[in-house]
Amino acid sequence: MFTDREFESERLAPSKWLADGQGYTTLEKAEKEKGRDIVRYDCQTGNKAILVPASKLIPENKKDPLAIRDYAWSKDQSRLLIFTNTKRVWRYHTRGDYWVVDLKSWQMHQLGQRFKPSTLMFATFSPDGKKVAYVCEKNVYVEDINSRKITALTNSTMANIVNGTSDWVYEEEFGLRNGIRWSPDSKKIAFWRFDTEGVGTFNLINNTDSIYSRIVPLPYPKVGTTNSSCRVGVIEADGGEPTWFDVPGDPRNNYIPRMEWAASSTEIILQQINRLQNINNIMLGDIKTGKVKMIYTDKDSAWLDVVDDWKWLNGGKEFTWVSEQDGWRHIYSISRDGSKVKLVTNGAYDITQILGIDDKEGWVYFMASPDNPTQRYLYRTRLDGKGKAERLSPSNQAGTHAYNMSPNFKWAFHTFSTIDDPPTTELISLPDHKSIRTMVANKELKEKLKPIKRTPTEFFTLEIAKKVSLDGYKIVPFNFDKNKKYPLLFFVYGEPAGQTVLDRWGGSRHLWHTMLAQNGYIVISVDPRGTPGPKGRAWRKSIYGQIGILASADHAAANRLIRKWSYIDSTRIGIWGWSGGGSMSLNAIFRYPDLYQTAMAIAFVSNQRLYDTIYQERYMGLPETNPEGFKNGSPVNFVKNLRGNLLLMHGTGDDNVHYQSAEVLIDELIKQNKMFTMVPYPNRSHGLHEGENSFRHVWETLTWYLKKHMPPGPVE
Repeated sequence: MFTDREFESERLAPSKWLADGQGYTTLEKAEKEKGRDIVRYDCQTGNKAILVPASKLIPENKKDPLAIRDYAWSKDQSRLLIFTNTKRVWRYHTRGDYWVVDLKSWQMHQLGQRFKPSTLMFATFSPDGKKVAYVCEKNVYVEDINSRKITALTNSTMANIVNGTSDWVYEEEFGLRNGIRWSPDSKKIAFWRFDTEGVGTFNLINNTDSIYSRIVPLPYPKVGTTNSSCRVGVIEADGGEPTWFDVPGDPRNNYIPRMEWAASSTEIILQQINRLQNINNIMLGDIKTGKVKMIYTDKDSAWLDVVDDWKWLNGGKEFTWVSEQDGWRHIYSISRDGSKVKLVTNGAYDITQILGIDDKEGWVYFMASPDNPTQRYLYRTRLDGKGKAERLSPSNQAGTHAYNMSPNFKWAFHTFSTIDDPPTTELISLPDHKSIRTMVANKELKEKLKPIKRTPTEFFTLEIAKKVSLDGYKIVPFNFDKNKKYPLLFFVYGEPAGQTVLDRWGGSRHLWHTMLAQNGYIVISVDPRGTPGPKGRAWRKSIYGQIGILASADHAAANRLIRKWSYIDSTRIGIWGWSGGGSMSLNAIFRYPDLYQTAMAIAFVSNQRLYDTIYQERYMGLPETNPEGFKNGSPVNFVKNLRGNLLLMHGTGDDNVHYQSAEVLIDELIKQNKMFTMVPYPNRSHGLHEGENSFRHVWETLTWYLKKHMPPGPVE
């Protein structure tokens, strides 16, 4: 599972819808040479045509074609932009080389040739296809495709100034990476600028790549400390001075996580969220004067999430919005001046994502699951808010559906899986949801799974208090005997960033759990309150101010009920988790030592004061106003209660949850004279996947420790 990836599921190759929605392009291995062709498929007929053969992507004086990481078409589809030779920036491969290919002459050239290899980021065609904007080493550039002239739009030389992308915490917690936006008329670019001066520097230490250690400085705002200053501006694509928007408020104590052109080339629209993240102000900005106008404000007594599902309607006269103001996550339409707000989705259910808006025909397509929060289905409803939502996902496919819809809303790539069945991806027509052809069947993986001895995963609901029910699943041994008692391992996350009880394929982790069941364990996962399931605002926001407190109490309540099941050995109950799940595992065994005998925690936060501003303050408030919450939610403050077995695993190069968190906990464990096992992963990040054999070692360590301290198999 973790060495040669024998059980890894196949995924759809990068596929792009063509502008008319009647066809799509994808990558396929070339027949005669190395590399991959870009091919076009007609949705209706299935006819295939090679649009860009790999043989046309061989640079001058090279033998092999470019290795395509990603690609994009110009609006008129006369040019192709290829992303290759990529490098990771913290989480993702967002840095690399870009090439432009003229599809008429087959001439190709590399962008930014004067810059170092693999330093360009977020290259984007202008809407007219004549220029490309990109970021290189914290500055924004525009390159004319025909003349190849490069114009520097920003010229910052100070290390603390970041243009066209974001600082670490905006990237991690708001998902903001690409910080440049072309105007619809191709004449201007709107962009973000960050100033990290005053932000505390956390020094990561690389001890493995040299005989002397190397310091890796990282501006990282920890809870209650100074944030970067953030502002947005607009500049002519030919260069000049930017116009900065006069957004009110302290730029270090307010966030601008989203900004787009407001369906015109004269105004931008942005979201400004206060530091507590319970007020979201929507503003229109005039690109000539820089003045902004407040048009709408969303508020919540707990916190608000950034809205990505805002789409312009009716020629820019209104836009969609997602809010929980009536207790459910619903879609609204808001007029351009904010004077009219209309509810689009009605009913006691949450939408989880807007997939598409057919303004012409008056439909909005979205994901929801009103009857089962562990699953996801496609619905559509009228944009005018009239009538009931119509489910399009088949009634005979219970599980999790995902869609990538065509621009004309007549087709979609549809992926379906369950917790026990790997995904199948097919092309479907809409709205009838008719299967046109299978694109990824995962047939080989499914054949490999057939002989594996396993029982179907069982979902259940557990009522831990009046009107408080938790969703869970359990995996039992293939030779399960209800008259015997089995050791139990809980898998947990338990924070607003993740839901574990989902009826979708779980990949290698699910197979590891299955292997444990084969060895004689029962594996159970339960989602406590505060996890992001579609169960209403009250469910999700109940955790506010008490991260680590309410969820661990809910989990303990579930434990007390489950341990009474006749086939559970209450003397062998363990818990494990990663990141927030690692923190939950620590809180479980420290706060409830009579309920858990073993805990395995990976990449955990031991003290909430050590994590970043945006995430922790969103759910906990500020330390000065919620000191007891920060204290009681942090596992390090309950170390003295440890009685069971404890395994800690952490990467020393973790830029997200710093290795400091492990050392602070270890220091307290030593102080309290508590025995534990610690496995550090030198220079590995949060996912522990760098370095030779890391992934296998992580999972074998978990297996070894569990078997040693909580032996498998039933007892009479």
